[in-house]
Amino acid sequence: MKKIEIHGGKPLSGNITISGAKNSAVALIPAAIMADSPVTLEGVPDIQDVHSLIEILEIMGAKVTFSNNRMVIDPSNVVSIPMPSGKINSLRASYYFMGALVGKFGEAVVGLPGGCFLGPRPIDLHIKGFESLGADVSNEHGVIYLRTDDEGLKGDRIFMDVVSIGATINVMLAAVKAKGKTIIENAAKEPEIIDVATLLNNMGAKIRGAGTDEIRIEGVEELHGCVHSIIPDRIEAGTYLALAAAMGEGVTVHNVIYEHIESFIAKLEEIGVEMNISEDSIDVLPSKNLKTVDVTTSPYPGFATDLQQPLTPLLLKAQGTAEVIDTIYSKRVNHIPELVRMGADARVEGNLIVLNGPSKLHGAEVVASDLRAGACLVIAGLMAEGTTTIYNVEYILRGYDHIIEKLTALGATIEMIDEEEAE
Repeated sequence: MKKIEIHGGKPLSGNITISGAKNSAVALIPAAIMADSPVTLEGVPDIQDVHSLIEILEIMGAKVTFSNNRMVIDPSNVVSIPMPSGKINSLRASYYFMGALVGKFGEAVVGLPGGCFLGPRPIDLHIKGFESLGADVSNEHGVIYLRTDDEGLKGDRIFMDVVSIGATINVMLAAVKAKGKTIIENAAKEPEIIDVATLLNNMGAKIRGAGTDEIRIEGVEELHGCVHSIIPDRIEAGTYLALAAAMGEGVTVHNVIYEHIESFIAKLEEIGVEMNISEDSIDVLPSKNLKTVDVTTSPYPGFATDLQQPLTPLLLKAQGTAEVIDTIYSKRVNHIPELVRMGADARVEGNLIVLNGPSKLHGAEVVASDLRAGACLVIAGLMAEGTTTIYNVEYILRGYDHIIEKLTALGATIEMIDEEEAE
């Protein structure tokens, strides 16, 4: 079992470079199997979710090479085999194989996905989209079966009842080879949607409107390989900006697309964080007299749910009372009891998080309940006096590329300890 040990209270300075977007990579990799020749992805983050996807691809018959954040996927020998359990269950984004496989082969057998538990995240919208395109979908003992008739998928007009990144991408994957035109209404607008559409278009798809609430897709008969560079990870960027604001004595965050985190940066400015923003980097200056702000998460371009937890420790450093409401995942509150264990004046009232600052944090033994809660605890540990030990670090490794090395380069005293090796 691995754990992270942090000796906190040390000011941080220097440079940190943001990796490729996790939430893009986990959709782009399944999308690549739809091509009939090799696809090269540049800037792939070296995270556990990516390694899990590689294992799934290899089971399906793909040849994959991955080094220095560059991945080459040769899908020439991919076959549609049942994937009811194993790696598929541990990975939320494995549901993208549904859209990719039913789009490529007209059939798919995929186990219901796992990932971080943040409350109900039903795949009803995905199923509704597949059925609108003509697939027959059944759930048999937790395994989703998708089948089509001899004519395959057919384009249709699909209205998303709720804005959903996952469902928008999945329907887009299924629709690119469907006969005729598909229109997705009330589509999610996140940068990752545009990234996936860009890859598919480079592969020969005909997608227009990605990034707006209406995406139009003209079906094509075949898709070919290409080279594609993944966008920077806006959630990783926000995480390190929050850390730099909390403990930085001059930190520059590189490889950032400002427009992707505009709402987050606006909130930092409201708190009183001083920054110099340039074309693809942000200098975070030492900031004093921080004040608390209220946060309400909402779909893009609003404040991202994934950045609610990483911002929390910074709010505890500010003066006043802050209220945080997560309208996307109301159960995203498990980081609060762990912060209280570290001395935070914080509580959960129903779906509302209440934070009183400034709270002086001290080291403690804490447990990460999910990926972004883990990021929150890393920031809190770096802020705290004394030693913090974080357990369940597998969640953190799912989404943060070389987090220990990046933070060590800023001057943090942080290490990963494998307890089995230590014995």
